[in-house]
Amino acid sequence: MRAELKEITGEGWQCQNCQSTLQRMPVDISYMGSNFQVELPRCVKCGFTFIPPELALGKMREVEKILEDK
Repeated sequence: MRAELKEITGEGWQCQNCQSTLQRMPVDISYMGSNFQVELPRCVKCGFTFIPPELALGKMREVEKILEDK
C-alpha cells in the first residue's frame, strides 16, 4: 500500500538533531505485521522522520483500528 500525502511537504522544516533540511521521501512503516510506504518529510543525514499530528492521530489511527479489529 502506498499513500501520497501532498499537503505534507516538509518544505522549510529542519531536523532538530542535525539542522539539515527535511526532504519528502518514501518511508516504510510497519504495524502488526503489515507494511506501508508513505511519503513523509525526512532528514537525509540522520534519518529522522517527521510524522505530523494530523497524520498520526487521523489516518494512522484509522489504520491501527482496522488492523486491530482483524
